[in-house]
Amino acid sequence: MFGKIKSIRKNDNKIIVVYENIEATVEVISPSIINFFVPLYRKERASKAIEDLVVEECDFEVSEEDEGIIITTEKLQVKIFNDFKVDIYDKYGNILCEDYREERKAFIRRHGNLDILKLEGHKVVVDAIYKVMVLKKMEQNTFFYGLGEQTGHLNKKGYQYKLWNTDDPSPHVECHESLYKAIPFLITVKDKQDFGFFFDNTFETHFDMGKENADYYYFSAVDGNLDYYFIYGPEVKKVVGSYTKLTGTNPLPQLWTLGYHQSKFSYTPESRLLEIADNFRKRDIPCDVLYLDIDYMDGYRVFTWDKKKFPDPKGTLAGLKERGYKVVTIIDPGVKKDKGYKIYEEGIKNSYFVTDKDGVPYVNTVWPGTALYPDFTNERVRKWWADNQKIMMDYGVSGIWNDMNEPASFNGPLPEDVMFNNDGLEVQHKEVHNVYGHYMSKATYEGIKEHSGKRPFVITRACYAGTQKYSTVWTGDNQSLWDHLRMSLPMLMNLGLCGMTFCGADIGGFSFDCTAELLSRWVQVGTFTPLFRNHSRDFTRDQEPWAFDEKTEEINRKYIKLRYRLLPYIYDLFWQAERNGLPVIRPLLLNYQEDSNTYEMNDEFLCGDNILVAPVVEQGKKARMVYLPEGDSWVDYWTKEIYKGGQYIVKEADLDVCPIFIKAGSFIPNYPQMNYIGEVEIKELILDIYPPIEGNKASYEHYQDDGESFAYRNGMYNLYEFIIESKAGINITISKKHNGYNKKYESIKLCINNVKSSKVSVDGAKINFGKYENSIEFSVPIKNNNVIEIK
Repeated sequence: MFGKIKSIRKNDNKIIVVYENIEATVEVISPSIINFFVPLYRKERASKAIEDLVVEECDFEVSEEDEGIIITTEKLQVKIFNDFKVDIYDKYGNILCEDYREERKAFIRRHGNLDILKLEGHKVVVDAIYKVMVLKKMEQNTFFYGLGEQTGHLNKKGYQYKLWNTDDPSPHVECHESLYKAIPFLITVKDKQDFGFFFDNTFETHFDMGKENADYYYFSAVDGNLDYYFIYGPEVKKVVGSYTKLTGTNPLPQLWTLGYHQSKFSYTPESRLLEIADNFRKRDIPCDVLYLDIDYMDGYRVFTWDKKKFPDPKGTLAGLKERGYKVVTIIDPGVKKDKGYKIYEEGIKNSYFVTDKDGVPYVNTVWPGTALYPDFTNERVRKWWADNQKIMMDYGVSGIWNDMNEPASFNGPLPEDVMFNNDGLEVQHKEVHNVYGHYMSKATYEGIKEHSGKRPFVITRACYAGTQKYSTVWTGDNQSLWDHLRMSLPMLMNLGLCGMTFCGADIGGFSFDCTAELLSRWVQVGTFTPLFRNHSRDFTRDQEPWAFDEKTEEINRKYIKLRYRLLPYIYDLFWQAERNGLPVIRPLLLNYQEDSNTYEMNDEFLCGDNILVAPVVEQGKKARMVYLPEGDSWVDYWTKEIYKGGQYIVKEADLDVCPIFIKAGSFIPNYPQMNYIGEVEIKELILDIYPPIEGNKASYEHYQDDGESFAYRNGMYNLYEFIIESKAGINITISKKHNGYNKKYESIKLCINNVKSSKVSVDGAKINFGKYENSIEFSVPIKNNNVIEIK
């Protein structure tokens, strides 16, 4: 298609390859990141995901050989041939990936009369032809991850997906091709070496990991440019870190957003919302956030309130705030076509809505009835939408929940030729469909930031690569099914690998009816997922923690309280994630790539580096097999029994027990019990300590700031370092690496597990301590440096 190479030229970090029919550009972003670009659709290559591309200055060589071109960096060798065939090797000459050069040929699919199949409602699979396509040779020992929230197992080998943001309310099953998010980032592990492909194309995109033919895998698009980044590790962590350097990391959220969230379609009228708030407090169940779904609005008009259901919304929200609650309200993109309605009138007057090909505002049907869609690809429209967030902030709303922003309608997908004005560039819906929710989130984030001065809390259903800079995500309309609980684990792990640090699934399931057992097991998973929200739809049975029986309520109380104890640990993970892009919920392979037993572990996950969670996700099960990765020892959180890594164990797990294991050598910071963030001032940090194996040493950094502002970016935070060494006893040092926040801990309480001691000294002075069956506890006042010896 491209023809033979005619010439090449080098321009700074770019190598322009001139073919007979077109020019291709290869750009060295860093020694480990190479971009491949061919202007098949238009010369402009303004990425929607990468806003500030940073090119690392690095040395590389370009040489010509008879068969093609070789680009050599410190980490990679890239060989480019006729027709833009590309093979990539590591610095030692080991092949990482090579273009597939045989004829694309699907597996044989035998069938009868296709017309009859279609009449019966069956989906008929035919081989698709794409304008943009990259085929790579498949190796036996290849594993695939990423692509966001897609259904199926953690390893995507053998699956195919269509990345086209889709509102599909039917039960999500393993063969679903499309859900709400388009994140065209594929991670590949081959021979324990890792690399990724970020295919930065916003059109309908397809990834096939050997479903069409086991000899190759491919990524493709129906239109647009050929524009992809090859990202080399060789560790998975480095690939994820490099990808988030390109597309952005999740900014540190407000601390309250990491508490427990309760939602329902819908908590109306006001009396029902207040009843829910009362129940949490009187039942001693912590909760920070209550949600209002679409019924709080006046006829589903965005940025309005139904004054019959909420006569005084500002007063109601102020009262809830005094009791420790934050309220998050839903906002859909569809603006009701209604003369005299302020938002509609402003949109029409200023040409803020998308149009048909003749320039007439496009009209469809969603919740408010006849509605129009703001053109979020246009900066003027985003600024208008951002300014409208002030309406909600002035009422006392603390966060915004963006829904129906695929964009969805009651009449199916918007036509491909609906027109958008992308800052002066006229584009069709088929090009920007997948970034509509992304831009809506950006506008919402910027509006909340401007009008509240705090770190915005935005939650979105639809997104694209890079949305993590603006919003948390949830996995959409799941159902109260055990299959959906099981499937949520690889979904969330793969979202995390794609930079979506702040992610979650609706606890208990959105549709169908939850059971007491399912909710009990799901809340155990939710305790360790970044977004901890229980949400269900109308016409389903109540799903609040107390809605079933006393046992279920007690299990919910137990795990929600555990979440609040673990808040400083989870907050530390978010602080780290803004810096390194690594997720909170992560597959075992992220930390244990050398242990191939972790590569297809679907029902276990890590919460950060230190906590392994192996939840029970099957009805009626009271025990399960748990794999503990090799290279570390692991401590049962409940029994404190120590296990060597690299083995399977059987863990008994009654309904109130979620198997949790702590890596030996861990500090797990805890908070004292509270009903909501800010209820009590944290004057003493609790350290739950799991000493390393004899002869080993471990360290941990703990972060502290005001929990809501951006002052931390100007140095207003504290950073503590804890070091522990097991050698002829236990030695612990506590020091401050950064001292910029004025509200400091007065003391630290140390709870040291699996140790028996007759003497504890702090800074050389012997102190009294609490001695228990297999642990000790004591508190120390914080100085600039504390040295603790335990004999």
